[in-house]
Formats: sequence, structure tokens, C-alpha cells
Amino acid sequence: MAVMQIGIIGLGKFGYYLGKNLVDMGHQVLGLDADPEKVRDAQNVLTQVYQLEATDKKALEQIRIADMSHVVVSVGHSMEASILISLYIKELGVPKIWVKAVSTDHEKVLRRIGVDEVFIPERYAAKQLAHRLANPGLIEFLPMDQQVAIKELTVEAWAGKTLRQLALTGTYGVQVIAYRLAGESAYSYIPKADEPLRQGDFLVVVGNEKNLGELKP
Repeated sequence: MAVMQIGIIGLGKFGYYLGKNLVDMGHQVLGLDADPEKVRDAQNVLTQVYQLEATDKKALEQIRIADMSHVVVSVGHSMEASILISLYIKELGVPKIWVKAVSTDHEKVLRRIGVDEVFIPERYAAKQLAHRLANPGLIEFLPMDQQVAIKELTVEAWAGKTLRQLALTGTYGVQVIAYRLAGESAYSYIPKADEPLRQGDFLVVVGNEKNLGELKP
């Protein structure tokens, strides 16, 4: 995986943990915030941190924000600051701009000025939680046109059968993408079609959420 140069403007909880996860993945992260306390908290976590007011276009230019491959704007609940910063970094030539929106109207304005991705974390988290609550065992709901999701199944009724015999793809339109043997902690990602399943084995399956709900493993 190529190392990316990513800027994060706004080091509140979301920006801080986003940066931390990106650094843990091996990427270089530049963090910006006007709050000295937030800058201090991030100094030993992110690759480089600056205390500056991101609505100052000249300051953004001086730190060479345009050298980043991606910049994420996460400046709390200030729509005005978010829009202004997004406009400035677009004018400065940042290749990819992702912005956290606080409302649907905010999202509309950001899309009009041409940012690449707009996201509302609360909306995404709420949708994920709703699907996980309504469908026990669901690992993640993927926001695609056909309601695609990933679910972990525990083998009971399927014990003694092979994946070839079950023919899950042909019968239900779902695909096993990983498995974990009973009593083991590590997953394997190349399921064996002719190996009998054992009670207590785990299968990770991707497919239409409704079809996943019909499986009786």
C-alpha cells in the first residue's frame, strides 16, 4: 500500500481519531487546528501538527497544503468556516477534498463548490447501528444500491456439509469471503469448497441484506 500524504483540518474528536487511524495504517498525516490544546494533544500522534487559523488562505499556502494528496475538513459545527476553508484549499490546488457536513443544506453547498466527498458521520453511524440492531450478526452494512451487507454466521445446521454442497451463491446469491474454525481466533480468506463444516465454525458472508437474513446456518 502506497504511503499517502493526508491533511486534516480540525482536530476535534473526529479529526483526531481519523488522523490516528491513518497514522496507524502507515500514512503521513498533517494536522491543523487553531486550538492550542488540541494541537498539543495531537503532537505525539500525528506526523506533523500546526496551530493556525485555517480560514487564513495565506497561512494554508505557507504550510504547502496543496502538497497533500487528500485534505479532510472537520471543523465542528461552523458551516461558514467549513465552506470557506474548502473553497480556499480547492483554489490552492488540493487534489482530493473530503468535508464533514453538519446538515443537508451544508452538504448541498459543499457539493456545489465542487468538493470530492461530503460525509455526515452521525448519519452513517446511525444507519450502520440500525441495520446491526435489526439483523443480529451483521458486521457492516455497505451503502450500495442493492442493500449489500457483510454478516458473520455460526455454523449449526450446516455442520457436516461442504460449501460446494450448500451452493450459497447459486441458491441465495451470497458469497463466503472468509471463515474461522471453531476454537480458533484467526480468519482465513480462501474458503475450501470441499471441506466439511463443523458446528461452531464461523463464516463471513457478503450479499443482499434480505438474502442474508434468510440463511439458517
